[in-house]
Amino acid sequence: MLDGYSAEILARVQFAFTISFHIIFPAFSIGLASFLAVLNARWLWTRDETFLILFNYWVKIFAIAFGMGVVSGIVMSYQFGTNWAVFSDKAGPVIGPLMAYEVLTAFFLEAGFLGIMLFGRERVGETLHMLATGMVAFGTLISATWILSVNSWMQTPAGFSMNELGQFIPEDWWQIVFNPSFPYRLTHMVLAAFLTTALVVGAVGALHLLRDRKDAPARRMFSMAMWMLVLVTPLQIAAGDFHGINTLEHQPAKVMAMEGHFDSHPDGAPLILFGLPNQAEKRVDYAVEIPKLSSLILKHDLNAPLAGLDTIPDEDEPPVAIVFFSFRVMVGLGLLMLGLGVWGLIARARGRLFDAPMLWRASMVMGPMGFVAVLAGWITTEVGRQPFTVYGLLRTSDSLSPVAAPAVAASLIAFIIVYFFVFGAGTYYILRLMNKPIKPVSDAPMTDEGPTRTAGTTPAAQVQEKHEDKGMT
Repeated sequence: MLDGYSAEILARVQFAFTISFHIIFPAFSIGLASFLAVLNARWLWTRDETFLILFNYWVKIFAIAFGMGVVSGIVMSYQFGTNWAVFSDKAGPVIGPLMAYEVLTAFFLEAGFLGIMLFGRERVGETLHMLATGMVAFGTLISATWILSVNSWMQTPAGFSMNELGQFIPEDWWQIVFNPSFPYRLTHMVLAAFLTTALVVGAVGALHLLRDRKDAPARRMFSMAMWMLVLVTPLQIAAGDFHGINTLEHQPAKVMAMEGHFDSHPDGAPLILFGLPNQAEKRVDYAVEIPKLSSLILKHDLNAPLAGLDTIPDEDEPPVAIVFFSFRVMVGLGLLMLGLGVWGLIARARGRLFDAPMLWRASMVMGPMGFVAVLAGWITTEVGRQPFTVYGLLRTSDSLSPVAAPAVAASLIAFIIVYFFVFGAGTYYILRLMNKPIKPVSDAPMTDEGPTRTAGTTPAAQVQEKHEDKGMT
């Protein structure tokens, strides 16, 4: 079925497939962990039972998404050894320690406190439970920090030297971790995670409002999601602008592909809104463009010159069409998010936030769009880096393991089958949970008398029960 494809192409497809599955779960769990921490804190502060109901509702969904994120991430690390062993050998001295720090500081923190957050409210007391919830949220952000540091270093390598074997040897860890694109990439990704979660929470709130507009927890979550969208989306657009300027400075070929600039523009470059990139003919067919706007956006000057792909060798060009279209999908969805947030703000100002079926339906349509935007942004970033794994220094074709194409094809097919069954089942279960009615908090008494231990009883209570059984009281 995959005959005719090279081992390099198949290995790239395999990594793209597995990371596409993986990235949607961390993008969701990073935002959802912070959302849970906010809900728990507001429950403790206000004693408004709505926040506790929402915490109990979303914490189950978080647990499943977090688990699938961990499993899908482990699989990816194996590919560094199977398909990308040369890359691992050359870049391992830099990337290996960063990945280890991620496990030691972030994963251990998340895993250590996750059980307390899920099951510990009535066992450890509310203060420690709040601490555990905050640590899980903090851990997801630390994890994102290390992973984005690794990825940013591959995009804008710094703080290293090369030895006689062609390996990247660390020289300055400060420069490696805080490489030139790291702050922009981390900010852009974390905000994307928050927006992705806000869209999902808003969609679920809208679903339950369509069934019962007086549902208090649904009102609360929908309101919080709309606030998140209208406040964070402008920040994300600003962060994207800074990120683009940084990319132009350090990875100009990627920006040329994003903009569809095959030719240089010495007197100001147009912004191509739509078109069909024709890489063979070095032009964009049927282009709809606004004169000089690209120079204004990227250099804040209408007449600023912008170099095109004609300034670099053909063999160093990224696949233009993929980068061109994925970038427009990401930007288009970002503008739709802003529009939805503004729509919600107007409805709120008119007192119709909970009497707006059209807004609710639009929110449900936009529910999965955060994931699509994250994937589109990731494709823009990773495909735009081609043909290099370490930008400008190590080509993708020189990073591959000495594996045969049939072997990579077989493992790719196995991944596709297993992923669709395993993660398809997990995603289906998450959707079922989201579809269920939001239940009120159990009538069971809270633990005002202190922590409860093993099997739900304290040792003192067990002793008391034994005495009662023996008729000693």
